[in-house]
Amino acid sequence: MLKIWYYGGTEYMTDAPAYFDNVYEDEWLEDDLVKKMILDVDHSNVVSPHVIESPVLGAITPRELSGGVKVLILMLKDDSYTYNMSNCGDNCAKWVLKIAEQKDLTVYLQHIMHFEGNFEIKIMNTGKIVHNPAEYVEGLLEAEALVNEG
Repeated sequence: MLKIWYYGGTEYMTDAPAYFDNVYEDEWLEDDLVKKMILDVDHSNVVSPHVIESPVLGAITPRELSGGVKVLILMLKDDSYTYNMSNCGDNCAKWVLKIAEQKDLTVYLQHIMHFEGNFEIKIMNTGKIVHNPAEYVEGLLEAEALVNEG
């Protein structure tokens, strides 16, 4: 299940993309789900753990991946921290849900990310479980009101 802290309530990794650059492991880039995320979000193909073919940049290393993909990979592979999902764009939303299907995933968020369809997300600030985009937005607004109150 995906659990989201919205605007407070937990400590989180503030610079996950830089952290990724220092801790990623070659075998992470050999994972099929990681390859699919990189292809979908960055439109790039993993050739090997050290070479990724970008249509814009040419051959790059994992350090040149987008911040969003780096955070997704960390969410999947490194449970050391709660990651700030605000580093991710809306193109990462389906992948966050996919990761949360495989493991219990708690993240921090500072904006309304656009999730589609039906899902199960727990808003940690309130304890409310939401199942669709309308409930999700309402739940985040309730959480934000709590944070603003004090």
